[in-house]
Amino acid sequence: MTTSIARDGGSRRVEMIVPLERRGQRLDQALTALLPDVSRAAIQKLIRGGHVTLAGSIARSARRLRGGEQVIVEIPPSEPSTLEPEARELDILHEDSDLVVINKPAGLTVHPGAGRKRATLVNALLHHCRDLSGIGGIERPGIVHRLDRETSGAIVVAKNDRTHRDLAAQFKDRQVRKTYHALVWGRPRASRGLVDAPIGRHPTARVRMAIRADGRPARTAWEILEVLGPVALVEARPETGRTHQIRVHLASLGHPIVGDRLYAGRRGTASVEGEPGTALAAYQGLALHALRLEFRHPRTGRSVVLDAPLPADLLTLLEALRSTARTAATRR
Repeated sequence: MTTSIARDGGSRRVEMIVPLERRGQRLDQALTALLPDVSRAAIQKLIRGGHVTLAGSIARSARRLRGGEQVIVEIPPSEPSTLEPEARELDILHEDSDLVVINKPAGLTVHPGAGRKRATLVNALLHHCRDLSGIGGIERPGIVHRLDRETSGAIVVAKNDRTHRDLAAQFKDRQVRKTYHALVWGRPRASRGLVDAPIGRHPTARVRMAIRADGRPARTAWEILEVLGPVALVEARPETGRTHQIRVHLASLGHPIVGDRLYAGRRGTASVEGEPGTALAAYQGLALHALRLEFRHPRTGRSVVLDAPLPADLLTLLEALRSTARTAATRR
């Protein structure tokens, strides 16, 4: 049983009994699962600051749980953001008093991080909304989930804490359905499949992720939509939300995404001749787009289904490949 008590000034006190199924887990891992609206980094910071007690004593992140202990978490009010709002045109798919869904362009970083404080989606949203939720922290206000910088498509952002908590719980419980379109090198042997392989940080290349036995569970369903000469258009439906998940899983099949500099290896356009090679060489992006987002609206309870139109450069590439495929078919 979990009790959350809001206090004046924006602080919150959470009291809970550790479920028996969390026996043997580290405290920070268990709290990350039990408090889906608080990131693991934030949990660890709270523990280091003495804001978490376990069975009446100040706790440590690595403490192994027995199950049945009482945990009290004191969550201080959010610090005021120092991020600067920036005027930027946004492709808004849906907006109301609780949330906004954006069709994010490729090349736009979602939130500030090390070495980047400006020119992010968060900076643009602060100018547009001025009332994002504070749960994500001062660097990530309103951000419930992420898209890679190179990935375009639909992303939902919370305007208040209640909405943020509800959406975070939906993502955690895998109630949010995400559909991506990706253009991959080659043609998979099967027409559809499921990649069920854990993902963790690459052991030597820290900017990459990899399939690892000690990684976090990751599942991606996929299906071929079109074969377009040297490439195929694939629909991917991730059931989990690991960093670079679709990119890693499709590459593991031997069919990395077109334009993926991290996971495509030596695959490229040099070996593709004729018009397909010319069209592929002209494309400079990562051919991965978050096409559809489906979730339950936190306030109304109604289903929300939103489609994000493909970016112009990817549409141009697809039309060129389709035209070439049609021409080749008529010559047979």
